[in-house]
Amino acid sequence: MKLLHVSASYLPATRYGGTIVSVHQLCRALAKRGHDVHVLTTSVDGDNDSAVPHGQAVDVEGVKVWYFRSSLARRIYYAPAMAAMLRQHIHEFTVVHTHAIYLWPLWKAARAAAEAGVPYVVSPRGMLEKGLIENKSALWKATLIAFFERRSLEQAAAIHVTSARERDEARAFGFSLPPLCEIPNGVEAAGEEGAASDGIRAIAGRGPYVLYLGRINWKKGLDRLMRALPLAPAIRVVLAGDDEEGYQHVLERIAARQEVADRVVFAGPVRGADKAFLLRNARLLVLPSYSENFGNVVLEAMAEGRPVVVTPEVGAATLVRDADAGVVVSGEPETLSAALERLFGDVDQANAMGARGRALTTRYSWDAVASRMETLYARVAAGQPGC
Repeated sequence: MKLLHVSASYLPATRYGGTIVSVHQLCRALAKRGHDVHVLTTSVDGDNDSAVPHGQAVDVEGVKVWYFRSSLARRIYYAPAMAAMLRQHIHEFTVVHTHAIYLWPLWKAARAAAEAGVPYVVSPRGMLEKGLIENKSALWKATLIAFFERRSLEQAAAIHVTSARERDEARAFGFSLPPLCEIPNGVEAAGEEGAASDGIRAIAGRGPYVLYLGRINWKKGLDRLMRALPLAPAIRVVLAGDDEEGYQHVLERIAARQEVADRVVFAGPVRGADKAFLLRNARLLVLPSYSENFGNVVLEAMAEGRPVVVTPEVGAATLVRDADAGVVVSGEPETLSAALERLFGDVDQANAMGARGRALTTRYSWDAVASRMETLYARVAAGQPGC
């Protein structure tokens, strides 16, 4: 099949979190399975642009990536040259797959596919959640849902969700949605440890720690973690991730008020060997999110044999609970701190949970995920229900 994926941003713009990585891993796995995989995206990378060619196919591990400039309305990733390519070539593709919502490239691709009669699949990627829309940027997102995204969602051949939680959140809108197909993200082992930086080795060398790995963002529930720490005095926390929104200062103020600042370390963004080193040497991983459609880092930690503590709002919580690979607990300070203390202090139990998690992740290779997505594409291309 000739497949077109559309994402507002793409590698090497890893600052935008796990979605960027998971979309590329899916596309790479599909290409390895023999499909002709193209990606339309922008070169937006923060206030700058990624150093990539524009308007031509760039081979990224077997995936043909087409980058376009967004010079105006960068907040919504407006890229008029992408629109021209969609008009000229979208009819050549078997299936179109858009990733996330609310952004111009995704809306434009959905409209172009519908007009050309090409079936398209939408992956909301955690952005279709009624509670978050009501509590964050409510007015403009509600407007987009009502006047733009609703039609794109309802006319799709299928909606791809990564967890039961994301499926239930999508249904809460009451739209006339096509089939909601649950296919989780995959996981790729961190690979050889390599030479971690001296700074990261020094952080890990100060003693046992609980690791948070991901964007430093309000949605991740890190304020919950700060408020739980006074009740878990033996625990030191390492927070590793990009701070694009300047939220670290908020957390530092909370940590100071809670008198736990001496037990909180901000490691900054980590990649490659540094990321692998922190994961492999952590006592456990914590993800106390307010909302998480899946939570790629949960599978990454499990693949490294590390137990996890997550809140029920994390999509991957079901996997953790079913495999007994960690603890699913509310974000209230008393319950979160108790769960952290229990696993932090019981190394044998932590290792046993980690081993169970590692065994589970063998079923979540990206090739296995791509195989399921391949089946979904074949069905919608044939005009059949997606799942």
